[in-house]
Amino acid sequence: MFRLFKNAVFLVWLVGALASLSIGLTWWSFQLTTGIARLTGEAAATGIKHRKEIAKTLARAKAQARLQRALVMVPIVGIAAGVYFEEQDYQEWKQQYPNSSRQDYACEVAALMGEVLGELLQELPETLISSKEQLAGKLQKCHKVE
Repeated sequence: MFRLFKNAVFLVWLVGALASLSIGLTWWSFQLTTGIARLTGEAAATGIKHRKEIAKTLARAKAQARLQRALVMVPIVGIAAGVYFEEQDYQEWKQQYPNSSRQDYACEVAALMGEVLGELLQELPETLISSKEQLAGKLQKCHKVE
């Protein structure tokens, strides 16, 4: 009889422990699920917000580039516009690097143009350019401004 009572108590305790553990784990998974749903919604909203900002910035940059190309096509106005745009770019760069010279700016612009030229050369077929390395080697190496 005592053994039956002991087994019954153990079974009641086991069922209670498993039930409370099950309820606790269910509640914990519910909290995690709601947290994940909230974070996913916030991430989506942030992504949409930044996507709109990026699209607006790209559209503005494209419009500015079109305007620059259009102005540069007209010979006399193009020279003046080219000088103006280059000076404007230099002044923006000078704000980021106040202790640098025009030579540093020219080196940085040359390095960026070299990267673009390198990408362009990779897209061209081998028959058009005899030696890509020879053309790329003509670019002067400059030190980086930090």
